[in-house]
Amino acid sequence: MTIQRIKPGPRMSSAVVHGNTVYVAGQVALNAAGQSVAEQTKDILSIIDALLAEADTDKTKLLMVNIWLADISSFAEMNAVWDAWVAQQQTPARATVEAKLAGPEFKVEIAVIAAK
Repeated sequence: MTIQRIKPGPRMSSAVVHGNTVYVAGQVALNAAGQSVAEQTKDILSIIDALLAEADTDKTKLLMVNIWLADISSFAEMNAVWDAWVAQQQTPARATVEAKLAGPEFKVEIAVIAAK
């Protein structure tokens, strides 16, 4: 079985396709760093949409999502954006936790696993 690496770098690939499963690495808001949790969440979800499209799948096939928030008190703000984006009646399993992220400019990180 082949392995496809999307946007490979020296430390990680943005996504990896193995068989009929797509693994998207934790994504941060590179275009919205330092902005609000809502803006960062929108930016990350657009990055995820693009990576899933490159892997020939989409958000309707999400299986599992992990979300890390720098401050769990922003849970409702992030969820408002998430709820508008996620495919209703096709929601994935999901976990959200508070964690110290890679830099103070990042408030949200999201990783997903999807089927093809």
